Amino acid sequence: MASGSAIRGSRVGAGPMGEAERGDAAPRVLVGYYCADGHETHPSFAHDAEIPDEWDCPKCGLPAGRDQQNPPVQAKTEPYKTHLAYVKERRNDGDGKDILDEALARLRGK
Repeated sequence: MASGSAIRGSRVGAGPMGEAERGDAAPRVLVGYYCADGHETHPSFAHDAEIPDEWDCPKCGLPAGRDQQNPPVQAKTEPYKTHLAYVKERRNDGDGKDILDEALARLRGK
């Protein structure tokens, strides 16, 4: 059984539908961006906005540039390092042994 609602397909308080009632849209410009995987995207910007040199590709996430022949390459990211990995970069095995011996001597001296 259908409900007795006379207003269907619209929410209460919704404004007029259609661009004629809302006014004219701001002038826009489409800009082409190309990523290293060969994807192409065309976001629109306001005609007086500053156009960025790079844009993230919505398909693969790589940076995309405006030059189709020379798209930007993704910067190589270093893998996550643990605290121990950073310590090992600063210290060699001899330093580690000296620090361990010093700490053990302090503990044994108590």
